[in-house]
Amino acid sequence: MITEGQVLDIARDALYTILTVSAPLLLLSLIVGLVVSIFQTVTSIQEQTLTFIPKIVAVFLGMILFGSWMLNNMTEFMTRLWTDFGVYLS
Repeated sequence: MITEGQVLDIARDALYTILTVSAPLLLLSLIVGLVVSIFQTVTSIQEQTLTFIPKIVAVFLGMILFGSWMLNNMTEFMTRLWTDFGVYLS
């Protein structure tokens, strides 16, 4: 039978995996958004939709660069989870 401690360990590992996998793309989006906002402020361009295209391109390039690393992290987590599945049932 699975204990509360094991459930908390699984939840902690899942949250940690989610944060580490999503962090590079979120940081890229944040940095690009900040750069575009500074550019808009300096040039007095008040177009609200200007930030979307650079962010989409940055996230797409980030997925190309970090995609294999992200997939490896998620695969390792799921492998650990399924490997310990028998322990959780007994």
